[in-house]
Amino acid sequence: MRLIDVTEETWARLTEAAVEAMGRAYAPYSGFSVGAAALTDDGRVVSGCNVENAAYGVTLCAECSLVSELFATGGGTLRAFVCVNGDGEPLAPCGRCRQLLFEHKGPELLLATPAGVLTMEQVLPGAFGPEDLS
Repeated sequence: MRLIDVTEETWARLTEAAVEAMGRAYAPYSGFSVGAAALTDDGRVVSGCNVENAAYGVTLCAECSLVSELFATGGGTLRAFVCVNGDGEPLAPCGRCRQLLFEHKGPELLLATPAGVLTMEQVLPGAFGPEDLS
């Protein structure tokens, strides 16, 4: 499989999609809206936003809705990922979401973070994955 080049233009497009998704977030309890967007291995852009719930434990992170859109639109794997806060600034995914992204990553998944662009291995070293279940 040919890896899609991730250029500055790609990052700008993903950030724009993440900001747009963040604008649709449902965050009446925390007031902390989050949007996420990712490039798939076949060139699609998928996005998601956080959806809070009065029972806090069942709140969905933006990454969860992004992965749902990934599968709802044909599946595949993630190549590049951006998550933003209400000001459009990059956020690092939480530990739970890093694990979720790891499960659906393509080769060398890149993540935009406050510390710059990092690989999945850098944000979740030694991750537990499907190969560990065999």
